[in-house]
Amino acid sequence: MLSLYKGNQTKNDPSIMDLSTAFSLQGKVAIVTGASKGIGCSIAEFFAAAGAKVVISARKQADLEEVAEKLMKKGYEVTGISCNLEKSAELKNLVDKTIEKYNQIDILVNNAGINPVYDHIQDLDLEVFEKIMKVNVKAPFELSKLCLPYLRQSYNPSIINIGSTDGISPEPKLGLYSVSKAALISLTKVFAKEWGDYGIRVNVICPGLTRTKFSNFVGFRNKCMEDMVNKLPIKRIGENKEIGAMALFLASPASSYTTGTIMSVDGGFAI
Repeated sequence: MLSLYKGNQTKNDPSIMDLSTAFSLQGKVAIVTGASKGIGCSIAEFFAAAGAKVVISARKQADLEEVAEKLMKKGYEVTGISCNLEKSAELKNLVDKTIEKYNQIDILVNNAGINPVYDHIQDLDLEVFEKIMKVNVKAPFELSKLCLPYLRQSYNPSIINIGSTDGISPEPKLGLYSVSKAALISLTKVFAKEWGDYGIRVNVICPGLTRTKFSNFVGFRNKCMEDMVNKLPIKRIGENKEIGAMALFLASPASSYTTGTIMSVDGGFAI
């Protein structure tokens, strides 16, 4: 029956999963965008600790070099390649340089996103709409397509998009950000359905309130951080490492039968 599968699905036989390496990324090459800080940096560290060679990307090369140096001191293999997600040429350069250095891509994490504008949706102009959609939706679409030829050659390849609980249930005054993350969730499902024939798994993580610069922004602007936390079943803010741990699961052989899913890491917000 396995011979009926297309692409490299014949390699993803759960009956031969080695439990001792179920969460190993040894021999894998991963690209993580928005990895100079916060969730992206945490994901990069989890991947590197699991044995992957990790290419971290963000706009400023100096920030990437600082992160790479810290992780390399721990014995990890990490390379920083700057990239402005709004520029197609730089997205291509990110992929080309990764292939030039490692000759493979096995995992892509579309984590980078633009901070939302905090305002009523009727007060936002088309320029804001276009910028948010370009960074939060178009860039993951374009980068995923650029990586596709290399992911097709990989064993158990994985794309992980970083969404938001706002993409499931919009928050007041975060309307366009919520729309962009809802679109990213839908894009994830489309990729999962269409690229499953190639053995590529595509999933989305939806963090809730997490200790990042964005959460500080929200708390400062709407003055209701305490109320938000008190409404959660797990009454605390999430940590970056908790998103990193979920990303490791989705990148590893442990999740070899998981695709097209929305993985909420939100303290119970989505219940």
